[in-house]
Amino acid sequence: MRVIHEMKFVARLASGADEWSCPACGRRVTLRRLPEPELTVLDPGDESAVHVGVIEPDAERAAAAAEKYGLGPIQEIPRPPSPPTPDDADRRWLAEIGIDWDGGAAA
Repeated sequence: MRVIHEMKFVARLASGADEWSCPACGRRVTLRRLPEPELTVLDPGDESAVHVGVIEPDAERAAAAAEKYGLGPIQEIPRPPSPPTPDDADRRWLAEIGIDWDGGAAA
């Protein structure tokens, strides 16, 4: 099952492109419309998720528009927590196997 994230419109840039952002995973893109369409990925975010953007102020109408294109209900999935920073014992073990955590002394 694919996760669907809703992209939020951020702003129209001076270039004429629109900037979009995904609050669930941090994906950011700029999108220029016709006649010279162009998509630029600023931050990839969760590349396994399907990202959709609907310019529709009413949530009910946005859901209907998403369903019209076969996207189903939009899910807000929280970003997973960052992995914990290793403690001194973990850093010693990492140093023993040749890993220097964060470029500093691991042991």
